[in-house]
Amino acid sequence: MKRQHLTARAADPLAVVSDLCGLHAQVLASARLTLWARMDDPPDVSDLLWRDRSLVKTWAQRGTLHLHRTDELPLWVGAQAALKPRYEQKAWLKAFKLTPEDVARILIDVPAALREGPKSREELAAIHPGLARGYGDLLKPLAFRGELIYAQDGRFTLPEPFEPLDPAVATQEVARRFLTRYGPASREELAKWFGHPSPAQAGRWFPEDAVQTEFGLALEADVAELEAAAPAGHVRLVPAFDQYVVAAPRDQRATVAPERIYRPGGWFSPVLLVDGVMAGVWNEDGGVVTIEPFADVGAAVREAAEAEAARLPGHRGVRWG
Repeated sequence: MKRQHLTARAADPLAVVSDLCGLHAQVLASARLTLWARMDDPPDVSDLLWRDRSLVKTWAQRGTLHLHRTDELPLWVGAQAALKPRYEQKAWLKAFKLTPEDVARILIDVPAALREGPKSREELAAIHPGLARGYGDLLKPLAFRGELIYAQDGRFTLPEPFEPLDPAVATQEVARRFLTRYGPASREELAKWFGHPSPAQAGRWFPEDAVQTEFGLALEADVAELEAAAPAGHVRLVPAFDQYVVAAPRDQRATVAPERIYRPGGWFSPVLLVDGVMAGVWNEDGGVVTIEPFADVGAAVREAAEAEAARLPGHRGVRWG
């Protein structure tokens, strides 16, 4: 929890974004609440995106939408370059009924069109009709190459020019950050978190100072702190798709009820977090927060959770389920 800014509030939103390896942004409201859970007075992520341009919205890890720091886009694009592009995989081409000629046209013509200014899906569909697909399947390879990001009005645009990091450098830095924020972990967990199809190849990303512990790999410099970690009464309400939940083990190591958190359709529930354990779920409706612990959490945790809920804008009360 400490390394994800869940034991003490942070002051710098960009440091939080960097430390979390981006904010999950399939639902933008969840990205806002991810900052809220970690800062006393978080800025609106919309201001960071569209006014300050210090964040970009793009497809990144696992092919899902993330908010990344603009100055760290070279890192994440460099890491994506270590994976075999989707358009070089026969199964992907078959699934979307694409020919190599279709791919070449998309890779050349979409960036050329964006150099003229932002374009909507419908406008890009003039290049290939599949570009209008709602899930952005044919746009993601362009985002992975650093040739497409979201514009403010839901259209797409080019990022400011940048040079991606060398893939070998980028992947080692990504693996280092993953272990520091989400370790101890295995190569399988790294592969799942990033979206690498091969755990064996993802395992080669780990830096030389990664060592084996009882619970998985960790950076050697982090081992003593990890071993000394102990419950300290930290309670947080984290939102749907929070980065803590995304990277946590999806079994009973982290919660007694994983099925209540990792739901069908790729939906991750908002979570009551108690000293690193996902101890319940919560939701908000009309300013009223309903918290459903998986077991009796005691008076101190209930009081702390209610204090967390009171921080939510428009708060009108708490109900316990």
